[in-house]
Amino acid sequence: MKKLTVFTPAFNRAYCIHQLYESLLRQTNQEFIWLIVDDGSSDNTKELIEKWINENKIEIKYIYQENQGMHGAHNTAYEHIITELNVCIDSDDYMTDNAVDLILKKWDSIEDKSNTSGIVGLDYDIKGRIIGSKFPENLEYSTLYDIYHKHNIKGDKKLVLRTDIVKKYPKYPIFKDERFVPLGTLYLMIDQDYKLACLNKPLCIVEYMADGSTMNIFKQYKRHPKGFRYARSIEMLYLKGFKNQFKTILHFISSTIYAKDFKFFTNNTKKISTLSLLPLGILFHIYVDLKTRKD
Repeated sequence: MKKLTVFTPAFNRAYCIHQLYESLLRQTNQEFIWLIVDDGSSDNTKELIEKWINENKIEIKYIYQENQGMHGAHNTAYEHIITELNVCIDSDDYMTDNAVDLILKKWDSIEDKSNTSGIVGLDYDIKGRIIGSKFPENLEYSTLYDIYHKHNIKGDKKLVLRTDIVKKYPKYPIFKDERFVPLGTLYLMIDQDYKLACLNKPLCIVEYMADGSTMNIFKQYKRHPKGFRYARSIEMLYLKGFKNQFKTILHFISSTIYAKDFKFFTNNTKKISTLSLLPLGILFHIYVDLKTRKD
């Protein structure tokens, strides 16, 4: 049985998903399954994938669902993955030619996997440059949180996760009329119990875009308040340090106001801090609202 599923959430990406397919055809190790979760596309994604399935060059599974957003597509993928490992490659990205081989060899080299949730590798941009920075050469295992907050490593990284571990944790919640929950909530929960094996090799090529403007970020907060409120509640449980907690609580307060439920203290693990920061949180919310109205 194959050990790895490469899964791809897709929404109206027929114009670019071919470069991912072509990169999978080039893999030096073909011991993988490609799972596409079509999240309600209205273009010709389905016809394109069916054409590739009929070509029978690699093993492909295709699932169509009504649009739920990226996190909903992840939920569906995790429900259907049966391989030991899984890795998400977005529909506008593609894999390095030896990525599958690197993943499987790295995994096989780990003698004691009991405390290991998977592998974390590097993302490169289309010009072959590392996005952010490499891992220190002596860093063999780390949580994702420590990678960024303790070791000060920069840039997006590619996660390869154990499927059985992913299935232990809650699914991303689906909120009516919203299509976004930050994916990092799952990774933060996994961090509390397991570590990742660090791999200083590129696994994915991404069309790297600089962080969006503050205005665009704020629009996301406003458009998906329940999703962000859920994320902030998870972060309030696990993020360390005054600065992180301070920012998270302000965002929690703002998202709660946008969600119009005003339940600042229900299932809140930081009730006293939330109460003390409530005036600042309301001011922050007003600031976000003014920024989004300017566009």
